[in-house]
Amino acid sequence: EVQLVESGGGLVQPGGSLRLSCAASGFTFSRYSMSWVRQAPGKGLECVSTVEPGGGITYIANSMKGRFTISRDNAKNTLYLQLNSLTTEDTAMYYCAKQPTYAGTGDCYATPRGQGTQVTVSS
Repeated sequence: EVQLVESGGGLVQPGGSLRLSCAASGFTFSRYSMSWVRQAPGKGLECVSTVEPGGGITYIANSMKGRFTISRDNAKNTLYLQLNSLTTEDTAMYYCAKQPTYAGTGDCYATPRGQGTQVTVSS
C-alpha cells in the first residue's frame, strides 16, 4: 500500500522560508517520479513541481520558479520541497504525489497523494 506522509508546514511571515518533507513507503520510491501539488482555500489542485527518479526536475510552475526547489533522497525514501520568499498567495495545503509509470515530462498527477501539510503565510 502506498503511504505518503508530509511534514514541515506551519505559519510563516511573508518573505520567510520552509522546508517540506514527504516520507514514502509501500513502493520502490527510487523508480517513480514524484510531485508536489497544492490546494489553496477555495481553489483547485495546482501542480507545484515534479522530479524524476534520478533527481532531474521536469516541471515547476512559473509562479514558483526561483523560489521553490524540489529534491529527493532515494536512500531515505524522502521527497523535499524548499520554499523561499513566501507570499500570502502561497498559503495552501501541500501534498506529495506519486506519479504513474506512464507519466510524461510535464505531467503532474495528483493521486495517490498524502494527507498534506498546511502552509500559512501571514504577518
